[in-house]
Amino acid sequence: MSAPTDKNESWHIELDERNFDETLAVSEGVVMVDFWAAWCGPCRVVAPVLEDLARSSGGKVTLAKVNVDDNPALAARYGIRSIPTILFVKDGKVRDQVIGAVPKPQIQAKLAALA
Repeated sequence: MSAPTDKNESWHIELDERNFDETLAVSEGVVMVDFWAAWCGPCRVVAPVLEDLARSSGGKVTLAKVNVDDNPALAARYGIRSIPTILFVKDGKVRDQVIGAVPKPQIQAKLAALA
């Protein structure tokens, strides 16, 4: 499994084509997979919301970031045509998704439905 970006940030991981499948297969709880890019304004808007939800989940939600510029094959595999796209993964399977910088309550509702 991919190591967290920081010892204090076990709720946040960076995914790429090498660690994507293995990480999602062994992850517990819900994983929000955020397909994003550095140049994407809406991605920068929704990122703090996703970080807050994962950080405050008590370990039930993990935020996994996939930079589409660095990992185009992953974006293609999941049919990502617009970013941000957030996949909600549980038990290694994509259960839901949202496209765009949606309001926090909409993301919370998706997470609650998967809890």
